[in-house]
Amino acid sequence: MTSSNSSELAQRGRTWLAALTGAAKPQAGYAASVQVVDASLAGAPARYIAVMPDPDNPFARARHGEVGLREAWDIARAVREVIAADERSARKRTVVAVVDVASQAYGRNEEALGIHQALAGAVDAYASARELGHPVIALLVGRAMSGAFLAHGYQANRLLALDDPQVMVHAMGKASAARITLRTIEALEALTAQVPPMAYDIGNYASLGLLWRLLKVRQADAPTPADVALVREALEAAVREIRAEPDRRPGVAQAGAHRAATCRVKALLREQW
Repeated sequence: MTSSNSSELAQRGRTWLAALTGAAKPQAGYAASVQVVDASLAGAPARYIAVMPDPDNPFARARHGEVGLREAWDIARAVREVIAADERSARKRTVVAVVDVASQAYGRNEEALGIHQALAGAVDAYASARELGHPVIALLVGRAMSGAFLAHGYQANRLLALDDPQVMVHAMGKASAARITLRTIEALEALTAQVPPMAYDIGNYASLGLLWRLLKVRQADAPTPADVALVREALEAAVREIRAEPDRRPGVAQAGAHRAATCRVKALLREQW
């Protein structure tokens, strides 16, 4: 059962973060739009990070779940704290990005103050954690749009997603894409149904071979105990696989239905180089 209500969709990051971390309290000192929770996963400490709407955000362009300046720098800080704390530890803790992000924040203030640097800082923090041996997992529970997804989630060792119509991955929202391509939203949807890389739905994204696992839950907006158990089991399986395999490239996944040519090219490159 799902909901198309946009306000409910915007709360999925908060909902799933709370469901997965239980009674654990968010860490203090972060922006209201970024929640950082230290809880357990697979019997070991883990850090969960989610971005969520904040109607009182001083940056007006980042009030609806966008990743703006404060959000990006706080994500980077949350991940860097884990890296620093585990510097001398042989077993690095897991970082879980709970993803429901509308886009990066677009605005004059953001451009003037270096939104590109802020987003790059978040990307670099996640990539550094992954390369240093921290299992990094992204759980897509809602939107995963444009630079926001690149900054929050895309650098993960494993990408997991709820199998739900409101889970969408794309470089830009439908309204923006329709304007850029001089189409109506209806015409854009008809086109994307024929071209998988242009599609928004998570099923088409899965066909590209970047998702590690697609999770069918009953209530994505209000997860049941069974839904939470299913997702937690998948997260734990991802941690076990990451720890068992030394490959630290981002998004190591399966060969999707539309990825055969890419896999072949990569295999030939490895043989020749």
